[in-house]
Amino acid sequence: MVAQESPGEWVLLQYRLPREPSTPRSAVWRRLRALGVAQLGDGLVALPHDARTREQLDWVAAEVREASGTAALWLARPATAAQEAELARTMARARAEEYRAVRDEALAGLQRTGGAGAASLPPAEHARLVKRLRAELRRVRRRDFSAPPERAEAVAAVEELARAAAAAPVAAGRHP
Repeated sequence: MVAQESPGEWVLLQYRLPREPSTPRSAVWRRLRALGVAQLGDGLVALPHDARTREQLDWVAAEVREASGTAALWLARPATAAQEAELARTMARARAEEYRAVRDEALAGLQRTGGAGAASLPPAEHARLVKRLRAELRRVRRRDFSAPPERAEAVAAVEELARAAAAAPVAAGRHP
């Protein structure tokens, strides 16, 4: 995303919503969070520019206007490559934290698999955990513009958990 000599183009959403009712403000905040925006200031967010991110922020701008707010999209470049790199690092740190949370949950699930006793996950619960963590990985990937190393770790942990889930019923069948 950012390994360039000169800064790339970013799409910025500048918006303002009335304080009341608070429901539209919360909805817009959740939507922006799901997109993985970089918060540049109060009511000002950014994403690396491409057709998809521009369309996504355009939809959010429409939601803001429908809620009696004001919104404008801007295309801009950071003044320096260093500013862009810092912006990208901020976004990457946020995604890395999300991937670490998924990895940690998968590893905690792994500790509960295969072991006998009260700490073991029942197969159905194990399968639900794998399904939920895979869905969370997909959500994080949608807002990941930099693929930090934590991504591969999280994917590996979830897949290891999935393999353990697949092997658990077989192992249980071997030892009645």
